[in-house]
Amino acid sequence: MTTSLTEYPLWQPSHQYIQHSQMQRFMDKANQHYGLNLTHYDDLYQWSVEHHQSFWAMVWEFGGVVAGEQGAKALIDESKMPGAQWFPEARLNFAANLLRHHGNKNAIISLQEDGQRTSLSRDQLYQQVAQLALALVKAGVNKGDRVAGFVPNCHYAVIAMLASASLGAIWTSCSPDFGFNGVLDRFGQTAPKVLFACDGYRYGGKTIDTRDRIAQIATSLPSLEQVVILPYLSPQPNITQIQNAVHWDDFICREAREIDFAELPFDHPLYIMYSSGTTGEPKCIVHGAGGTLLQHLKEHLLHTNLCADDVIFYYTTCGWMMWNWLVSALATGATLVLFDGSPFEPEPKRLWDMAEQEGVTVFGSSAKYIAACEKAGLKPIATHDLSKLKALLSTGSPLAHESFDYVYRDIKEDVLLASISGGTDIVSCFALGCPIRPVYRGELQCRGLGMAVEVYDDEGHPVSQEKGELVCTKPFPSMPIGFWNDPHGQRYHSAYFERFPGVWAHGDYAEITAHDGIIIHGRSDAVLNPGGVRIGTAEIYRQVEKVDEVLEALCIGQEWQDDVRVVLFVRLKEGYTLNEDLSRKIKDTIRAETTPRHVPARVIQVADIPRTLSGKIVELAVREVVHGRPVKNKEALANPEALKHFEQHPKLQD
Repeated sequence: MTTSLTEYPLWQPSHQYIQHSQMQRFMDKANQHYGLNLTHYDDLYQWSVEHHQSFWAMVWEFGGVVAGEQGAKALIDESKMPGAQWFPEARLNFAANLLRHHGNKNAIISLQEDGQRTSLSRDQLYQQVAQLALALVKAGVNKGDRVAGFVPNCHYAVIAMLASASLGAIWTSCSPDFGFNGVLDRFGQTAPKVLFACDGYRYGGKTIDTRDRIAQIATSLPSLEQVVILPYLSPQPNITQIQNAVHWDDFICREAREIDFAELPFDHPLYIMYSSGTTGEPKCIVHGAGGTLLQHLKEHLLHTNLCADDVIFYYTTCGWMMWNWLVSALATGATLVLFDGSPFEPEPKRLWDMAEQEGVTVFGSSAKYIAACEKAGLKPIATHDLSKLKALLSTGSPLAHESFDYVYRDIKEDVLLASISGGTDIVSCFALGCPIRPVYRGELQCRGLGMAVEVYDDEGHPVSQEKGELVCTKPFPSMPIGFWNDPHGQRYHSAYFERFPGVWAHGDYAEITAHDGIIIHGRSDAVLNPGGVRIGTAEIYRQVEKVDEVLEALCIGQEWQDDVRVVLFVRLKEGYTLNEDLSRKIKDTIRAETTPRHVPARVIQVADIPRTLSGKIVELAVREVVHGRPVKNKEALANPEALKHFEQHPKLQD
């Protein structure tokens, strides 16, 4: 009998590593405080979901939450989902918690594609937030007002968010590569009073001026009273064409020294975030300050083992929830490294150069980036000093088994590789890393503490080592407060609670493994169904990524002759053309490790594959185009022109 490679861990924490981890410290405190005998992560996890009020109260204490008061109750109406209320008597401020560390240690290192580097100490960050917060007060910003950012991933964005949060204003942002209609689809719904925007940005060796777009946005949002322009490309850009615009340096109040943090309820709105919007108008998801803070403290301190000595980097934009997740790491005292630009400019090793130079200890990226590094032949283990790197995080899409091999073979042998999964909907994770557990090939290490995650079959029964719907059966603090402009909660309820009443259905097609880890097989709404057999697209992508000639792929189910047939679109490396031999190679590779049902009926070469602005491929949009149905919101795509490659394709007509 052949033994599966997944039975052997790729990485195993040492006894010393486990004993010095914050997860172990937390477990020891739980044992001491509650008279327990928890010895393994499984024990801790089970306790955290069965006694979730005690667990989250302990996270509050362990994370050192700064608050006016915590209150006696951790949760009321716990049987309501949605409807449960966490820490109903608490008063706190999100920004105060992120700015509680003082001194000369770097809080932020902000890097641009062209090599510009800005660093801010903890004290400098506090001072600049104070200057901007007072300016916002003078501009008439009050609790509950929306402040928007059309901004690159840089220190200005963090300062603007923290200043807004300090007052109780609600921050909402998207990256400057969004088109005009994409911005209006988002900010037009949330009606911001103030807009922070950059004069332009750099990407892929090009400089893109955004001032005309900002001028158009400013005249199209009647709620806007002030536009503040960041000096990103130029110290004093010409902004005369932008209505109600002022330069950052002219807006801030330099005399400010202290921040008057507003003490607010636990569920006071902090962020409005947006769904991708590829199937219609983006959903405006409202997240509360306390839930976001508590969940991120748990994920950073316990699951990522982050501490004040760490330097954390995540490749993201301000239009992706990983930016919000990254910024919360300030609460641990860690140093943030922000990077704006192409990760492959001027050459593919750019981010590994940065990791070495800045002493990054926690490096985060998308699964696509890791796969692209392997395709580019990068071997940082041989070319870079990554001795300080202790954890490598990946999200955005399932991390292929082969990418696990690549990380341990060509990046670093002794590193915690954490494939993590959650989303904008919860501004956090359902499954993620665990410093006291081994890493198995192709698996997310664990279900998150305090998250009652199950996999349901079609009848709503929990299953293990079978594929099904990823659900959460109990309330958790980072559930959205609701959707913006959804006064009766109908859209919110239909998004998550319609399929299984009283249970959060996340929309992922997943599996709980024999190691009690998680495998994400793709999005539920993209699951293929040939001959009535459900297939996750990630199962096919995993095999296709083994083919050297293929850069990336996208898979859909095409309705055909009263059934569904699997169609695979591939973008090939430069110089390659899809012929019969290569098509057979792709099919044989898929068939070798899956089933005949997984083998595509058609393999078609395309010049480009459409993706969202956060880099995720859009299977649903392609499926709509292939079936001749309209794509409702092309503005949500980074490259909407790519959809033309799929319209009425001749190879799909027979």
